[in-house]
Amino acid sequence: MTTTDRQGQAILEAQGIGKYFQVGGGFKPKRLRALNEVSFALGQRQVVALVGESGSGKSTIARLLVRLMEPSTGKILFRGRDILQEEPRQASLDYRAQVQMIFQDPFGSLNPVRTIGEHLERPLLIHGKAKSDAELRDRVNELLETVDLRPAAELAARYPHQLSGGQRQRVAIARALAPGPSVILADEPISMLDVSIRVGVLNLMERLKEERGISYLYITHDIASARYFADRTMVMYAGHIVEGAPSEELMQQPAHPYTQLLLSAVPDPNGSMKNELKAKSGAPKLIDPPPGCPFADRCPSAMAVCRQEMPGTTQLEQNRWVRCHLYGQGATLGTVGTQGQSATDPGIANVAARRLEEAR
Repeated sequence: MTTTDRQGQAILEAQGIGKYFQVGGGFKPKRLRALNEVSFALGQRQVVALVGESGSGKSTIARLLVRLMEPSTGKILFRGRDILQEEPRQASLDYRAQVQMIFQDPFGSLNPVRTIGEHLERPLLIHGKAKSDAELRDRVNELLETVDLRPAAELAARYPHQLSGGQRQRVAIARALAPGPSVILADEPISMLDVSIRVGVLNLMERLKEERGISYLYITHDIASARYFADRTMVMYAGHIVEGAPSEELMQQPAHPYTQLLLSAVPDPNGSMKNELKAKSGAPKLIDPPPGCPFADRCPSAMAVCRQEMPGTTQLEQNRWVRCHLYGQGATLGTVGTQGQSATDPGIANVAARRLEEAR
């Protein structure tokens, strides 16, 4: 069973993509499941956030979509074309021009012995965006000014270590813009920046979305920034997408117990450190995982069926869905109340929303 997230006509779509790694040696190597048949779609001028803890598979999705790794299963569609089946080099180059990536570490993603200008010249030359030296210089300066780096000619002559972290990330954004993409995969683009400049980078990305029609897959640990920047949010756990909804609705009324637990960890401005929801300790098993929901062993509302089979997708509303037995088979067995609350733990579905309401 796959999870699906659609809004309008998709520009980039994953259909049942999975990624498995062989671990160990000998005669019986084991298989680590990093991503398990995930499906979702990204619409034109849409920002979709992907949230979840480290190791859940968020960055793996981005690396598969940008073709840094090949999926073990599934399809990647761009404007309806199956790009995994397009072998000619030019078709692959065209796709890479249209789908670009911003990495988490702005210093690690830049070559320390190359100037900022050289970082921007390379994608312009590879993708044929400049035909003369003068045009190349003009395009480099234009890209730097687009990301609010001025004076452009002076900054183009500098090296990465001569810039601040925020400036380096703006250079990384400018480099992603160089081929003229329609999709940008942003992998934790603000997590290594000072808090004071994070909103500025998000506002820049928002402006580029409006001016250039760019769509974003925004990968983050920061639920607050997902709420601020993303139209929709998807929640990942152990290689599965377990919930998808418009960002504001998901923050106000989280459906999946894992989403509820994530939001219950939002700091209380009144200074209370009490967590109303508690997850059992432990980590998901990614090598030879047991049947059932991967969150079952940590879920405060787990039922017997949760350890026996993976829940299917339950459509809650037109644009909201969840993969949880509390809303699927569990609901038909009478274990869920009319508001989607577990009878074994009344009120669990409303705890995070209540805490956010109190925070106001």
